[in-house]
Amino acid sequence: MEQKNNKLSRRHFVKGSSLAAGGIILAPSLLGATPLAHTAKKLKIAVVGCGGRGSGAVVQALKADNNTVLVAMADAFEDRLEDAYKRFNKIFGEDRIKVKASHKFVGFGSYKKAIDAADVVILTTPPGFRPQHFEYAVSQGKHVFMEKPVATDVVGIKKVLEAAKVAQAKKLNVVVGLQRHYQPSYEATYSRIKNGEIGNIVSGQVYWNSAGVWVRPREASQTEIEYQMRNWYYFNWLCGDHILEQHIHNIDVANWFIGDYPIKAQGMGGREVRKGKDHGQIFDHHFVEFTYANGAVISSQCRHQKGCMNRVSETFQGTLGTSYTDGGSNAELKSYDGKEIYRHNSENDLNPYQIEHNRLFKSIRNGEVINDTEYGAKSTMTAILGRMATYSGKMITWDEAMATDLKLVPDEDTLTWDSLAPVNKDANGNYPIPVPGFTNFS
Repeated sequence: MEQKNNKLSRRHFVKGSSLAAGGIILAPSLLGATPLAHTAKKLKIAVVGCGGRGSGAVVQALKADNNTVLVAMADAFEDRLEDAYKRFNKIFGEDRIKVKASHKFVGFGSYKKAIDAADVVILTTPPGFRPQHFEYAVSQGKHVFMEKPVATDVVGIKKVLEAAKVAQAKKLNVVVGLQRHYQPSYEATYSRIKNGEIGNIVSGQVYWNSAGVWVRPREASQTEIEYQMRNWYYFNWLCGDHILEQHIHNIDVANWFIGDYPIKAQGMGGREVRKGKDHGQIFDHHFVEFTYANGAVISSQCRHQKGCMNRVSETFQGTLGTSYTDGGSNAELKSYDGKEIYRHNSENDLNPYQIEHNRLFKSIRNGEVINDTEYGAKSTMTAILGRMATYSGKMITWDEAMATDLKLVPDEDTLTWDSLAPVNKDANGNYPIPVPGFTNFS
């Protein structure tokens, strides 16, 4: 595959980035006048995607800044929107929840009306729709909180990267829900690794091994699109597989701590125990080796299998010592002679989900700019690269992956509940499953 004219090669993608790998905060003096900064203004919030993560993000946003109100909600499903609305009212009351009946938007394409009504938007639908929603929010000059991952396919990644340039030019704040970047234990560990306390990272192991997630059985009245939307975790156009939807957190930590993105990946995966008709297309296990330009190799495991070892954490081996981190705020660094270099005390740590929103609204109020978009896109692409490797069984380079036009997600504005789904079951009720050695990664 010819790469020399590929404008999105890994070298261009990493070295040409205008934003630092850990996100940036630009002070007003570096930005010039910031018309979208709000000091005393009551900020209007809209949420697009009213499921569990969207509901949590709204609560955190309203707690982050007392001078905010929720003014608009959008979701494909009315019942999900109304359930969230009731929860919000119970917590905050009518003083903070200002969503009129006319600002409850339901169905495909409803995201535009909600975004138009707000200053700050929360994007928490299934991730397949994230690029289209983000692109529109940025085009309308809105500050954004968007959950990870930011896409499920390469076309979506490219759309997000283009929108990131617009967001930067407009001096918009964008926080991505890779909350380990906002978690004190990870921030402290990263700072010490950057300072050379365990030397250069040469290898590591990252894990998201658990029993799996919910299944929502098919109902007789559902169209195929509605079934897949309700059961979105099991369809790649909506979810991207659990290596992307969940394990992205651990893969992102590897990229962050190494300070780079992999040049290639190879791996294996499949469906051993979760392979029913209600499990869509996705694998129940993936193992990937990511190789970086400095020679470091990161082993990546994710598994959804009951009765097995559960582990969600990251370990890294440096030239001088090792590090360990996990989402429970455990973090330690040790030298190879067993001496403890650092152990994190999490006693006074805030919830990182809350910290994300605290910093977002503080940045807006201060006329500063946080922009997490590029590292959010790069870590999303890393997980997509891993999925390509496990689905195909091939060694795939970053540049080969980025040169494809892999597109899984249709334009939301063209969808209806009666649309032909992007993937469909066969006569036996089974969906097409990737087969290593036969499936083309593109």
